[in-house]
Amino acid sequence: MNHSSGTLYIVSAPSGAGKTSLVTALTKDDQQIRVSVSHTTRAMRPGEQHGVNYHFVVHEEFKALIAQGDFLEHAEVFGNFYGTSRSALQQTLDQGYDLILEIDWQGAQQVRKLMPQALSVFILPPSQEALRQRLDGRGQDSEEIIAGRMKEAVSEMVHYDEYDYVIINDDFDAALADLKAVFRSNRLLLKKQQQRHGALLKQLVG
Repeated sequence: MNHSSGTLYIVSAPSGAGKTSLVTALTKDDQQIRVSVSHTTRAMRPGEQHGVNYHFVVHEEFKALIAQGDFLEHAEVFGNFYGTSRSALQQTLDQGYDLILEIDWQGAQQVRKLMPQALSVFILPPSQEALRQRLDGRGQDSEEIIAGRMKEAVSEMVHYDEYDYVIINDDFDAALADLKAVFRSNRLLLKKQQQRHGALLKQLVG
């Protein structure tokens, strides 16, 4: 079998659209897919593992990686830094795995500039009402808090047209099947099949 490099996928969604559940179910069913692990300067929390939840690094190391230009995107959140390392990402792709990067539309724009071959997927809820119900969750939050979450979600959703694929998560199983179809169909592209089955293809037409 010829070595085939993996594909980078950007997956974005507003809070409440079910992105994390879909990605978790997808990676459980498909051993060929990995989820990108970000670097962060924040302290490790109980139950977290280095290299699984995050690559935990000190500020100096993070700043050195910025200086080297290793981050595809990085941001500061409440005094802690978070970023996506290009070298760590490339290593996984070179091993033949497809890699999912769960980032927002701003991060997606930065990654597309540096890795234009990446494919992107945006997950949407079936309606604003359904999203409101999901964001309301246990029904314990004030109307003001829910309205704030809705406003944030809408400001994310207006960027759906920047993505290659759009999946509407109305029925979870149907949305999961759609997400699987994106990965499966991309692996069947001519270029990928030539990498994977080069010898067989030569033999068939030889």
